[in-house]
Formats: sequence, C-alpha cells, structure tokens
Amino acid sequence: MSTRTQNIKVLMFGWEFPPFNSGGLGVACQGLTRGLTRQGVEILFVLPKIHGALNEDYMRILSAESFNKKVGKITFKAVDSILKPYMSSKNYRLEITGLEAFMGEAKDIYGSDLFSEVRRYSAHAKNIALHEDYNVIHCHDWLTFPAGIVAKKMAELRGLKTSLITHVHATEFDRTGGIPNQYVYDIEKVGMHHADYIITVSEYTKNIVTKHYGIDPKKVHVVHNSIDFSENGTEEEFKIKKHYKTVLFLGRMTIQKGPDHFLWIAKRISELDDNVRFIMVGSGDMSRYIVEEAANMGIGDKVLFSDFLNGRDVDRAYRMADVYVMSSISEPFGITALEAMKNHTPVVISKQSGVSEILKNCLVADFWDVNLMADKILSVLYNPELRNQLLEEGLKEIRKFSWDRPANQCIEIYKRALAGC
Repeated sequence: MSTRTQNIKVLMFGWEFPPFNSGGLGVACQGLTRGLTRQGVEILFVLPKIHGALNEDYMRILSAESFNKKVGKITFKAVDSILKPYMSSKNYRLEITGLEAFMGEAKDIYGSDLFSEVRRYSAHAKNIALHEDYNVIHCHDWLTFPAGIVAKKMAELRGLKTSLITHVHATEFDRTGGIPNQYVYDIEKVGMHHADYIITVSEYTKNIVTKHYGIDPKKVHVVHNSIDFSENGTEEEFKIKKHYKTVLFLGRMTIQKGPDHFLWIAKRISELDDNVRFIMVGSGDMSRYIVEEAANMGIGDKVLFSDFLNGRDVDRAYRMADVYVMSSISEPFGITALEAMKNHTPVVISKQSGVSEILKNCLVADFWDVNLMADKILSVLYNPELRNQLLEEGLKEIRKFSWDRPANQCIEIYKRALAGC
C-alpha cells in the first residue's frame, strides 16, 4: 500500500451494512469498503443504527446518535432508528404508527415524518464532523446527502480541506418508475450540486443524473459495482430440480424490480411448457399484489414465494435455480446478476441495467419484451450447448471480478479531491 493511500481518511455515510441489510446497497457498501481498506484507506462508517455486533474489524462502524458531546468522541452505542435505505414516506408513517401503538412515544424519539428523521440524522452528522479526523466525505444515496453537506460545512469551519463525494446507487426515477417524489428529487438534486465529485454505478445511471438533474457530465465518474469471487461449498441436491426446471426472481417486490413483468414472463413460459416452476424471493410494497396476481393469471400453482433472504440462504436460492432472471424496469447496476453467476447459475437480464454494460456471458433483453425474455429463458433451459457455454464462460468471467477495481477507481477520485483538482 502506498503512503498516499494511507493518508486518505474517509468519513462515509451509509444506511445499511450486512448482515443487517435489506438490499443491494448494503452489499455494495460492504464490498467497496473491503476493497478500500485492502488498499490502506482509513474509513469511519456512520450508520443511523447498529443492530448488533458487526463482524467487520477492518473499519470503525458507528451509530450516528452515539456521539457524546461531553467527552468529544464517538462511542459504540446502539440507538433506535427506523430509517432504511428503501423506505418510502408511506412506510415510515406505518412504522411510526406501529411503534406508537407499541410504545406510545415514537414521535418523541423519531422525526414526525421521513424527512424530519433525515434532518435529525444530519444533526448528529454535524457533531461527528466537528470532532472526527477525515479528509474526504463519501455519501451513499439520497438519505445521506444532507448529512454530507452539513459535514462539509463543519469541516470548513474547522479549516479542514475536504471534498464531498455523493455516490448514486439509484435515483428517484429508478425507484418510482419515472414518476419521482418531488421532495426526494429535490434532496437528490441539491446533494449532487453541492458535491465536488459524483460517482454513479453505471453509464446508465450517469445518463439519468446528467439528463434529469442538470449535472455536468465532467463531474460524474462511473464506478461499476463488483463482487469478490470465492468458491462455494459442496453441491446441494434440491428436490424440486428432480421434477421441474426452475426460474428465479430475487429482489425487492417494488415497481423498479419488475416483479409483475416476471409474472407475465412466467405466464408466457407456462403456456409453452408446463414443466417449469418459478421462484420469487423478496419483499416490498407489491408483495401482496404479486401473490394475488399470480393466482388471477392462473399460475398460482406454478409460482413459489419466499420472503427476503440473507446470507447463505441467498446462495442456496441461486443454486436451486436453473436460470436467474432480472426483469428490472430500471436497474442502476444489479449485483444479483454477479451473485447468480458466482453460484454457477446462468442469467437473463434486463437491457435497462448497469450490469449489462460489463457482463459478456449472459443473455440480455428489454424488460418489456415478454416474448423475447421467455424465449431466452427457454433456450437456457433446453439448449445444453448454450447453457454449458454460459456456465463455463460465465464462471471464467466472474473469477476476474474483485472489489479492488472499483476501490482503486474511488481512490483515484479521492486523490484528485485531496490535490484540489
């Protein structure tokens, strides 16, 4: 590791971290920080809540509310917070209501709405920024952008030379299917315009940022996500595979991920082949609708549902499938495609995804082209030559992936920031 890298101290704001995560944002944060710290970067990672002992000894992980003004230091203290990276205003209200029914004082502890809770988090970020040692501020997605802006202002008051980097893993246009919440959009836009550098996880996302947020393309740097390859354990036999071909959907049940499109694909395949079963893993605001819609479409007996999975259960789900399908209508990146290939599972992915920019050994189609998606899936299931090619070449390709590459790209941005470029 270089001495220049050792002198990089990053104050990083994020909203989740495995094993306490609800989606790809936490996985990306974990992978990137591992890659950065392998290169000698020092990271102070700030979370709104620590749910338990996190087994990551290569950096400090702190609760935003654990700051002790009297002694001027960060302490490891778990403080209640119900903020989550994919939380909507509606979901926040529901959780507040549930907590009030349980403890009777939720609004006294948390913000009265999602946005006041974000501001409350920013207030704690202000205290951290006033006392910690750092020279780069790195924020992941919109919930942390206000905290990053406040942290930079505090650094300036201290006479510290710092740069603000906003890391865009998804935009409000992705999450809402192109109909953004104005308040969230405004926070995103303000955060991007205050940033010295913007990182997007794909060219696809960069185009959205420049088109819809009025950002100079020269300010935006594309850093694709990655995966650290490792060999899986012993092969496991799944009973369902003895009788049926299996197709997997794994992701949040939200409009962004296209679970309804996956059902239409399943319906089309079922009309052509009765020997295929479909597994849908995930939770979200569309969960109930998707279950009911499967029944309404007459394929309720062919679709198996599972709630959100984590850890080894995710790997088992991939290995259970003959093909993994990512039907997202707008996918900034799509780490799940890499995870599937790592587990020796061929993938068919949406053309409207960032991961399609870097993967070669996969099949790609527009999310809305149900017939073409179905044809590609059936080709993987019943064309041994194609399937073997995707498996063998895909495994060779995924072995070359590492979080060191995106980490080094971030380090170059850090160095430019420190040099005042």
